[in-house]
Amino acid sequence: MNFYFILTFCVITIQSTKKCGYDACNLGDSTKLNVHLVPHSHDDVGFVKTLDEYYYGSRTDLQHAGVQYILDSIVLALDENSDRRFIYVEMAFFSRWWNEQSEIVRNKVKEFVNSGRLEFISGGWCMNDEATTHYNSIIDQHSLGLEFLNEQFGECGRPKVGWQIDPFGHSREQASLLAQMGFDGLFFGRADYQDLQKRNTTKSMEMVWKASANLGQQSWLFTGILPRRYSTPPTFSFDFIAPDDPIIDDVNLPDYNVPQRVRTFIETAHNESLEYATNHIIMTFGGDFQYENALANYKNLDKLIQYVNAQQMNGSDVNVFYSTPTCYLYALNKVNRSWISKTDDFFPHAHHPHGFWTGFYTSRPALKRFERYSNNILQVTRQLNAFSNSQLRNQIFNLSEAMAVAQHHDAVSGTERQHVADDYALRLSIGIDGALNVINQAYSKLLSKEGHSRVNVQQFLCPLTNISECLPIENVERFVVTLWNPTIHPVMDYLRVPVTNSYKVRDPNGTVVNVDLIPISNITKDIPGRMSNATMELILRYNLPTLGFSSYFFERNEEEKVEDLKITKKEMCILQNQYLRVEIDEQGNLQQMINLQKNINLTFANHGFYWYEGKAIFSERRLKFSIRWTKGYPGNNSQFDFQASGAYIFRPVTQNPTPVSTKRSLKCFKTSLVQTALITFNDWISEEIRLYDEKEDLEIEWTVGPIPIEDNLGKEIILRYDTNLASQSKYYTDSNGREVLQRIRNYRPTYNYTITEPVSGNYYPVNSRIWINETNRQFTILTDRSQGGASLLDGSIEVMIHRRLLYDDHMGVGEALNETAFDRGLVIRGKHFLYLDSPQSSSLYHRARSQQLFLSPLATFQLFNSSYTNYSNGYGQTWSMLQESLPLNIHLLTFDQLKEKEFLVRLEHYFELNEDHIYSNPTLIDLQSLFKSIGIIDQFVELTLDGNLELSKMDRLHWFTDEQHSGIENRKSLLAKQNSTIIFNPMQIRTFRIAIA
Repeated sequence: MNFYFILTFCVITIQSTKKCGYDACNLGDSTKLNVHLVPHSHDDVGFVKTLDEYYYGSRTDLQHAGVQYILDSIVLALDENSDRRFIYVEMAFFSRWWNEQSEIVRNKVKEFVNSGRLEFISGGWCMNDEATTHYNSIIDQHSLGLEFLNEQFGECGRPKVGWQIDPFGHSREQASLLAQMGFDGLFFGRADYQDLQKRNTTKSMEMVWKASANLGQQSWLFTGILPRRYSTPPTFSFDFIAPDDPIIDDVNLPDYNVPQRVRTFIETAHNESLEYATNHIIMTFGGDFQYENALANYKNLDKLIQYVNAQQMNGSDVNVFYSTPTCYLYALNKVNRSWISKTDDFFPHAHHPHGFWTGFYTSRPALKRFERYSNNILQVTRQLNAFSNSQLRNQIFNLSEAMAVAQHHDAVSGTERQHVADDYALRLSIGIDGALNVINQAYSKLLSKEGHSRVNVQQFLCPLTNISECLPIENVERFVVTLWNPTIHPVMDYLRVPVTNSYKVRDPNGTVVNVDLIPISNITKDIPGRMSNATMELILRYNLPTLGFSSYFFERNEEEKVEDLKITKKEMCILQNQYLRVEIDEQGNLQQMINLQKNINLTFANHGFYWYEGKAIFSERRLKFSIRWTKGYPGNNSQFDFQASGAYIFRPVTQNPTPVSTKRSLKCFKTSLVQTALITFNDWISEEIRLYDEKEDLEIEWTVGPIPIEDNLGKEIILRYDTNLASQSKYYTDSNGREVLQRIRNYRPTYNYTITEPVSGNYYPVNSRIWINETNRQFTILTDRSQGGASLLDGSIEVMIHRRLLYDDHMGVGEALNETAFDRGLVIRGKHFLYLDSPQSSSLYHRARSQQLFLSPLATFQLFNSSYTNYSNGYGQTWSMLQESLPLNIHLLTFDQLKEKEFLVRLEHYFELNEDHIYSNPTLIDLQSLFKSIGIIDQFVELTLDGNLELSKMDRLHWFTDEQHSGIENRKSLLAKQNSTIIFNPMQIRTFRIAIA
C-alpha cells in the first residue's frame, strides 16, 4: 500500500510538468544527417480478421495479430527506458484497451503522453480510406477519436500530424479537412510509382499541399511521402513477425556483427537522404501489428542508436535518435526553407505498370450503400435527440462507433475478407437498432400534441424498400409514415411504399392526396432473399418542412386505381414532364434527353451495361508446362503481366468491354406522378428509367446480379452513357463529396504520365457526382454511393457498379472478390440521377441535390389500429425546427446535443469560388435561427473542424513555398453572447459549441 501511494504521488508530480508536442522534440544536430527513428505499429481496424479478432489475437490461422498485447508490451518497454518513443493511431483499439486498464497503468500512460514518449498521431477512430469516404464521415470519425483523447489526456493527447500510411491513394479533401482540424502536417506511404520516380530524383518527396482551391492558406498542409511506405529499413526488422538478425554486440562471439550492422545502417541513411531535401530524414521502424514483443524491438534499437552514433567519433555524419512524426515535422519547419507545392490529388494510385488500385472504388457496392444509409440514420438521430432534448447521446455511441470503424481503409473500401465485411455490416445494424430507440423517444415528444398526453411511439424502419419489401405493413388496415427532413431547406420528393392493397393517404393537413399504384416487376420479385408478397408500389409526392417532419396516414382502400396506369410494350417510349423530355426507341435504346426550359438537347449514341473481361495470358514458360489460365489473370505476382483484377486492382484485358446483351425488352408505365421505362437486358441485368412529375433530373435504378460465372470468367460491370458532347478529354469528379477536380484523360498534372493501362489508369473515385461538358451543355451523373468512373472517349461517361471476380489480386486480402447471398451471386440495386443543363446553371442542382441524396429524408413506419380522426386528435403531424429556410448555399452538417443545454453545430457554405454568380458569394447566417424552438443562445465559441479545440488555441506552423512566401493563416475563434450572426465564405465549414439560456 505504501508503494502504491508513493507511485501515485510520483506520477501526479510528473504530470504537473508537461513537456509534450514540439516542446519534447529532439531537433538533432544541424551539422549532421539526423535520422528520426520512429517506432510504430500499423493496426488495421479489420482486414483479414475482424476488429475483435485483431484486438484479442484470435484466429491465428488467418493472421498472428493481437493488439491488446501490443499495447501491453509498449507500456513495459517505454517504462524501461525514458529515451524510447512510440506513436499510436487507431482509437478504436486504444480506447478499448484503455477502458480495461487499472488506474496505475492509466497514470503511467498519462506520464508517457505528457512527456512526449507516447504520442498519438491522426487520432481518428481508424485510419480512414480517402477514395470511397464522404467528408461528413471523415470529420465524424476523427471527431470521435479526438473527443476521446481530449477527455483522457487533454492538450498533450491532441495530435499535430496526420498519418495516412496505408490508404490506396490520397484525396485533396482529406488534406484540407486535416488542415481545418488544426493539423500541421500529413505523412503517407503510398504514391504512384511514376510519381515516385520523379520525386525520388528531384528531392520532392515533401511539399506544401494547397488542398483547397477555395480556402487559401487555411487548407495548406505540409505533406511528406515516407520512404518504404511505412516499413522498417531492409535487414533491420527486430520484430518476431518478420525478424532479421539482432544486434550481437558481444565481441567474444563469432557472430559479433556490430561493425557490419552499423555500416549497413549508415549506408541506408545516406541512400535515403539522396531523395530528401534536408539533413533530416525519417525512418519508420514497424509494420502491420508489430511490437507484440516491444522489449525485443527496443533492445536492438537501443543498441543500434548507441553504436551508430559512436561512429561520429570516427567521422560519421549520421546522428540517429528516437523521434516521432511530430518532431520530424518540427525539425523540417525549423530548417526555414521554401518547399514545392501541390494542388491536385494522388489518384489514381498504381504500384507498378499494370497495378492500378481503382477497382476498390466499386468493390462491395452493397456495403458502400449500407454505410451511406447508416450515416443518414446517424445524422437524423443526432438531430432528433437534440431537438427533443432527449439527452440520449450515449445510446447513439454504438452507431457513431460503427460508422467510424466503417471508414477504415479496408472497410468501406471493400478490400476486406467476406467475414470481415459481414462484421462491419453487423456493427452498423446493431448501431441502427440502438439509434431507433432514440428516434422513438424523440418522436414520443415531438409527435405529442400540446395539451394532450404524451404518445407512445413505436416506429420502425423498412430498410428493404429498395427491393419493394416492408413486411410489417403487409395486409394491415392502417399505418403511418413519418418523414424527417435533415436539411435546412424544404424538400419535395416521392415515396414508394410496397403494398398488397390500395390505400387512401392523408397528408399532415388531413387532405387525401393523389397516389399511384404501379405493379412490381418480376425482376424485383425474383431478387434472391426477397420475402415480400407485395405486388404493387404505392407512389406519393411529399413536401417536408425545413429540419422537421411530416406524417402521412395510410388507410386501406379497396378502390384500386389500376385504371389510371397506362402500359405499353415494344414501342417508342417518351417520358416528359415540365422540365425534361426523354426519348427511348422501341428497342430500349436511350436516344435523347432534352431540357425543355433551356432548349438544350443531348443525343445518346449508346447507353447500356457492359462488362470488362479478364482472360488468358500465356508466357512461353507457362506454355511449356501446359498451364492454361482460363479464369482471368491469376495474380501470382511472378510478373507484372500476370497482375489480376481483385478487391483492390482493376485490370481489364481489353479496352473494349463486352455488352451484356445484344437485345433488350422495353415496357413503359405512365401515371400522373411518374413515368417509367423498364428495360430488361437479360435475366440478370435491368434498369428502370423514371421521370417524376416536377423533377428536374432523370432517375435510373439498375438491378445487377447474380453475375454469371459459369463461363469461368470474372466480370466487372459498368453502366455507360455515350453522348454527342465534345468534352475534349476532360471530365470532372468530386473529392469526398465536396470540392470538384478536373480530370484529363491519360494525363497527370505533376509528372509525365506513361500509359500502361488505358482503362483503369483513367478511373477516379466518384463519391457523389461526375460530369462532362462543353460551352453550352453539361451532362451530370449523381450517384447513391461511392463508385469508380471515367470518361474514356469524348462525350462518354462510364461508372462501374458491380464486380464479381474469381482471383485474388495478391494485395493481401487473400480471397477472390466473389460476393454471394442466398447461395447465389449477390444482386445489387442502385441509382444514378442524370441532369442536363448549361455549365453556368448546373451548380445549384449539383450542390443541393447531392446533399439531399446524402442526407435524405428518413422514413419511419408506425402501425395504427384506429381511425384517422383518433390519430389526428392525439398526434402532431408536422413540425419544423426553423420558421424559415436558410440560404440555399448553406448546409447544416452536424447538430448534436452534448449535454442538456449545450450543442455542437457545424454549418458549411457548400459552393466554390466563382462557381455561381449568386451562390458563390459570402453569406450571413444568424445562428439563433437554428435554436428558436429550443431557447436563446447564451454563449457560443468557435472550434476547429473536429469540434474538440477552441479555434483561438489553434496555432499552426508557418511554411513557405516556392510560389508564395507566406505562412499558414491562423483563424481566431468567435466568442459572443449577443450577436449570433456569422459570415460564411465559399467552401467554409464552421463549427460551434453553443450554450443556450
